Amino acid sequence: MNTFKNILLIVVTFTLVVACKNEAKPEIKTIETNETSMVANTVDHDAVYAKAEFGIEGMSCAIGCAKTIEKKLAKLDGVKSVKVDFSKELAMVEYDQAKITPATLTATVSKAGEVYKVKNMKTVDVFSKE
Repeated sequence: MNTFKNILLIVVTFTLVVACKNEAKPEIKTIETNETSMVANTVDHDAVYAKAEFGIEGMSCAIGCAKTIEKKLAKLDGVKSVKVDFSKELAMVEYDQAKITPATLTATVSKAGEVYKVKNMKTVDVFSKE
């Protein structure tokens, strides 16, 4: 009887091991997109770019606040690059002077959230060390 139990245990274990191998193929979905929405801001090589550095008060988190402000600024036509550092409460933006003004940057930050306030806006030649 003991041998029968051992054989039955081996058969059940083997069956479970073999039967549990699920090799399902991943489902592939195709999503149509509007190509115009995927186009990023183009860099005009003839433009005169300025660099602005300013503090942002009111941020409470790196993922929500800082990234939201960074995305809003990056969407502006004429912005070449933008980085918002949550820990330093600092934003560094390189922009086309013909299309963007410091007032536009300030307004965009304010529109991103009522609690965000721009402080110490200054134009720099080189960004401070990150």
